[in-house]
Amino acid sequence: MRIARFSIDGNVAFGAVEGDKQDELVLDIIKGIPFTDFELSGTKVPLSKVRLLPPVLPSKVVAYGRNYAEHAKELGNEVPDAPFAFFKPSTSVTGPGDEIQYPSFSQDLHHEAELAVVIGRLCREVPRERVADVIFGYTCANDVTARDVQKREKQWARAKGFDTACPLGPWVETDLDLATASDLTIQLTVNGEQRQLGRTSEMIHSIEDLIVHITEAMTLLPGDVILTGTPAGVGPLNVGDEVAVTIEGIGTLTNKVVKRG
Repeated sequence: MRIARFSIDGNVAFGAVEGDKQDELVLDIIKGIPFTDFELSGTKVPLSKVRLLPPVLPSKVVAYGRNYAEHAKELGNEVPDAPFAFFKPSTSVTGPGDEIQYPSFSQDLHHEAELAVVIGRLCREVPRERVADVIFGYTCANDVTARDVQKREKQWARAKGFDTACPLGPWVETDLDLATASDLTIQLTVNGEQRQLGRTSEMIHSIEDLIVHITEAMTLLPGDVILTGTPAGVGPLNVGDEVAVTIEGIGTLTNKVVKRG
């Protein structure tokens, strides 16, 4: 099931996305929130009549760096022996179709297409055999990075945590199992030109590795997001660019870059 979060007439709701053709998609409004048992209301609205929002509002976004060997090499970094985590704040999250604001303190903004894992239940110290039980679903992410700032500042808080630095969407796909999610095509285009192309099977540390790793240290809450790393091909974004992340079996997340101000 594809679960979207949207606004219509000033109201915010979750809905199940139905249909196959983009111009014919409709939302069946969900009663309540999707992290518990829920029912479909039967009230349906065309997707074209709503504004899609970030599919979840995470308390935290845990991101993993250098989890694809070729990406680590392209930036001159060593491949880490253990998963390498950092955070993007909840205020960096933005939705499909929203603008990515080019930060005034950077001259080198980069795109990073990523598979995002959405957590579905409160969890801590998750054993490997229970990882699938805590996953709500998967969505597309763009780990937008001020590369010049990342290079000159030891902490990545500003480089990866500025407002609009974490587009998520367009919805959460809940029907992918772990095995399928671990071997999906992931690609990114800028103005229609392909920049990144890889498969999630190229990850150094698996989805299971990442969830076990982070829950050893902290509690995850329903709606929290884990970014699993980006394949090779990262590169610059400029004001006016349209950037699109497409992940097999999930969908396409599209955003436009604008001047901050």
